Amino acid sequence: MTDAIATVADYMQTDLVTLTADMEIIRAVTVLLDAGVSGACVLDDEGNLVGVLSKRDCLRAALNAAYYKEWGGSVADLMSTELETLEADLDLVSAAQRFVDSSFRRFPVLNEGRLVGQISRTDVLRALSKQWR
Repeated sequence: MTDAIATVADYMQTDLVTLTADMEIIRAVTVLLDAGVSGACVLDDEGNLVGVLSKRDCLRAALNAAYYKEWGGSVADLMSTELETLEADLDLVSAAQRFVDSSFRRFPVLNEGRLVGQISRTDVLRALSKQWR
């Protein structure tokens, strides 16, 4: 065992489901459900992170669809654009503090401004539980 504290990059998920802002919301819902994920990063044509769409956002669309009897709109209409991210080189203790201070269950991970992964509360807790065994 080493005394070096691991970083976000050591434990982040890199096989990500991503969406585009112009994708129809019903298609995005299907993508999330088929992949078994609770949300996805939204990228523009150049691969820049422009938003995050969660199942909670999708539930808003579902409620609207129940009322109007049809799905409508795009990912851009419902995605969150005020983003909180973590840097890939952030140590796990600092990442854990960010989770404690936030209501988010996962954060997009950036390296030099580019999306490189995603890390969840579970990822950080699992990593820290291994750190000092």
